[in-house]
Amino acid sequence: MTATQASRNFAALLDAVEHGDTVLVTRDGVPVGRFVPERATVRDQLAEVMRIRPADPAFGDHLAETVRDLRAWTDDAQRERPVG
Repeated sequence: MTATQASRNFAALLDAVEHGDTVLVTRDGVPVGRFVPERATVRDQLAEVMRIRPADPAFGDHLAETVRDLRAWTDDAQRERPVG
């Protein structure tokens, strides 16, 4: 859509975006901007990502291992900290 078309038909542009369309706006044939649908919430965005990219079955194991490593690291750091 040209910038002139976007300006003259702004309500229609917003309607299209509201219904899920992405609209590229050009000026003199050069892309200058993009109107994209706004996600209602971060939850909606997360749900979309989870729909597109299935969860890694080992994620829970990796998370538990990371928590163990962090706890061990902070415990070691506290033991090595001089009392002052």
